[in-house]
Amino acid sequence: MRGCERPARVGARRRGDGGFVTAETAVVLPVLVVFVTALVWALLAVAVQIQCADAARTGARAAARQDPADAVVAVAREAAPRGARVTVGREADRVRVVVVTEPPLLGGLPFEVREEAVASVEQAVGETAEEGS
Repeated sequence: MRGCERPARVGARRRGDGGFVTAETAVVLPVLVVFVTALVWALLAVAVQIQCADAARTGARAAARQDPADAVVAVAREAAPRGARVTVGREADRVRVVVVTEPPLLGGLPFEVREEAVASVEQAVGETAEEGS
């Protein structure tokens, strides 16, 4: 049929573009893999940061109740990621718990996740508000 033929475009190539698609894929695929890897690493780092914050708050609550320092460290380590360092400091009427760890994977980077929590010390039962009298 004579009227059903498509008109030829001016300057159109008749060869396939298979070679260009392969070249573009070879360039884009490694970039995509690096992007996805970085995204997964960032999500893991955020998850570790949340665990550290929870561990610091848990330890600060225990220290505010005037639990022994060993018990505070044990409670905080239980909630912290594996291998985290827990430090408990006591000031006049406050306690400070610091949890520090390295993010998962890529542990050789000079990057640490650090969270701290501060709580007011609770008065123990039987203590008077005016101890100096």
